[in-house]
Amino acid sequence: MPVGQPEFVFNPEPRCPVVLLLDTSGSMSGQPIKELNDGIVTFKQSIQQDGLASLRVEVAIVTFGETVNVAQKFVTIDQFDPSCLKAYGATPMGEAINYGLDLLEERKEDYRENGIQYYRPWVWLITDGAPTDYWQNAAQRVRDAENNRKISFFAVGVKGADIATLSQIAPPERPPMWLDGLKFRDMFLWLSQSMKQVSHSKPGGTMIKLPSVGWSQVSV
Repeated sequence: MPVGQPEFVFNPEPRCPVVLLLDTSGSMSGQPIKELNDGIVTFKQSIQQDGLASLRVEVAIVTFGETVNVAQKFVTIDQFDPSCLKAYGATPMGEAINYGLDLLEERKEDYRENGIQYYRPWVWLITDGAPTDYWQNAAQRVRDAENNRKISFFAVGVKGADIATLSQIAPPERPPMWLDGLKFRDMFLWLSQSMKQVSHSKPGGTMIKLPSVGWSQVSV
């Protein structure tokens, strides 16, 4: 039997890692957190419908409310069991971004040690507020990682988000997007369709054409 972590021995497919950085602060309580939870379930169900994507897409979730928490370590979609997120506390966004980037680096080391190819990771930030901690270091890490093609970073602002700060965190070539109302399910469906397209391409290959965005609005 080959030597290596069992998850990679039994599934040696290239991995397409996605880190979800989710704002679960108090301002997300009520309908927003409900729609966010429903959207995550939609993401899982959509990926499961594609056999190859199910083997290749890995998801991790880092939440930031009262504290920064790893709600889900990296797993393929068959092992992904979305928990019901709850909203409370402040918005330690900078800490969450740094934590997510660290988690991603650890996972990439797992891939390398086990001879697993991987696609350029996606980091997906969703927030309806402004950071309540020091975020400038995290922003610089995002910009550096983008410039070195280590990640693709996306920022989504829910109504009430500090778009000016998000614009300083997100790379200039991929500015933050506004979520149209509470269309979390539409957004996660787009994300799953994008991940399916990525997972069917060749790691390190040419850029793919992503689906049109129908869940975002120009302004609020």
